[in-house]
Amino acid sequence: MMPTWPTASPSQGVSPSNAYTATYSAPAFTPVQVRQTFGQSYSAPQPSSYPSAHPYGPTQSPPPVPTNYQSSAAPPPTADEQPRKKVEWPDSVRSYVQRSFFPANMDPAVSREEMEAKLKETIMRASEDNILYSVVWETMPLPQQLIKQEREARAKAMAYSAQAQTTYSTAPMPISKKRKSADLEDVANLSITPPWRTGQGARLEDRVTFSKDKRQATEETSDNTSKLNKYEKRQKRFNGGYVSTYRSPSPPPGDGPVVGTCEKLEKNYLRLTAPPKPENVRPPHVLKNTLELLKKKWKKDQNYAYICDQFKSMRQDLTVQRVRDDFTVEVYEIHARIALEKGDLGEYNQCQTQLKALYKLGLKGKANEFKAYRILYFIHTANRTDLNSVLADLTPAEKKDKAIKHALDVRSSLALGNYHRFFQLYNETPNMGAYLMDMFVGRERLAALCNICKAYKPDVPLRFVTEELYFESDLEAAQFISDNGGQDLLQEKDGTIVILTGKAGQTFESHKTKAFARVDIKGQI
Repeated sequence: MMPTWPTASPSQGVSPSNAYTATYSAPAFTPVQVRQTFGQSYSAPQPSSYPSAHPYGPTQSPPPVPTNYQSSAAPPPTADEQPRKKVEWPDSVRSYVQRSFFPANMDPAVSREEMEAKLKETIMRASEDNILYSVVWETMPLPQQLIKQEREARAKAMAYSAQAQTTYSTAPMPISKKRKSADLEDVANLSITPPWRTGQGARLEDRVTFSKDKRQATEETSDNTSKLNKYEKRQKRFNGGYVSTYRSPSPPPGDGPVVGTCEKLEKNYLRLTAPPKPENVRPPHVLKNTLELLKKKWKKDQNYAYICDQFKSMRQDLTVQRVRDDFTVEVYEIHARIALEKGDLGEYNQCQTQLKALYKLGLKGKANEFKAYRILYFIHTANRTDLNSVLADLTPAEKKDKAIKHALDVRSSLALGNYHRFFQLYNETPNMGAYLMDMFVGRERLAALCNICKAYKPDVPLRFVTEELYFESDLEAAQFISDNGGQDLLQEKDGTIVILTGKAGQTFESHKTKAFARVDIKGQI
């Protein structure tokens, strides 16, 4: 049995015969469109999308849905919005930053912006590489120093590139093996005016590489044409047809020596980066007055930095003027002695090398004295090859010289391991050889001390070591032993300080090995 629906009075203007009105004012559900993403807003569907009216009555319009509705689900945070992890900077890094901005370390050639950018780049790179705690920030160059080093490297690279480009442009053009050329002149002319730009043009045979047999056949058939072209090119050159645009650079300095005109007695040393100018070079008679002035200042002030700078400037003036006489020998000898006195082996070795060449010219000087120094120097540097060369060049007369004989005895005592004789010779060194022996007497004392510990058991008096190794006092001998790890070997026995050689073992061996390591000296031959 079909249910009966109650009727309602039709609204005004609507015919009751068309449809029945529904008893409910709203439908049971509201159809909505399916959302594709969580962040997309949705709106109610248009009325045209609803189904047609129910046969039992007109369809009531649904309640309005707000069109600006947003999903409650927020989008995930981006990488930039994620909170950054706080970095704990080491104290050494903080100290490095503070030192970078000290007024004493500021460089006017580097702006503050450049320095801050370089500082940030250096620290961030260390942080990214996980070496913040391994880098020694106390010795790390400051950002302004790094910027200047980069500028210098960039300038050197540009200078090298310009020099290479100049060398390439001025170098003669090589003759190609794939082209036929009558002589070198034709190749030079081709570099000025290419054949394909001339009015005569160029034949295909001249620009194609043939095999050996075909090339010979082509050369034979085109011999007359090549001679004619060569004749015409020469005629054009002599008639002004070829105009060179090359401009020669400034004329190079003359091959002769510079004649100085400077009258200043004192002049700082500067490394030459251009041909010397006569107004900056002192002539020999001025240099002689300079030498006398430097002698007085050395005896009075003993300022080695100043004296060394002035002597290097004198040597430079003598070199550019090609002055090689007895005065030149005197300058080098005095500078070498002062360098020995101050322990500057680099400058001494430079003077020694020049003196060897000057003595070969037959110039007067203290040749035997410096040959003895040369032997002791090679003993210090353990350069046996050059030492044997010096010994082979000695004449019988030179071997009888007091200084050379002493140096030869030193070499012989060390070769035989006779430390007793070696320290006797150390006490009798002539001239300034003691300054050179002071540089290697420490390692020889270690070697002798190792032998004493092996030969004398169970102990030996400290006074015996003082006398054998030629110490100034027992206190100096005890200090030497303590500095090399033997402080526990010194004991007092019957009112006498002794060294327990029986317990020494390998105490001094490691220090001896380190002392006999290879000597690396700036300017060594």
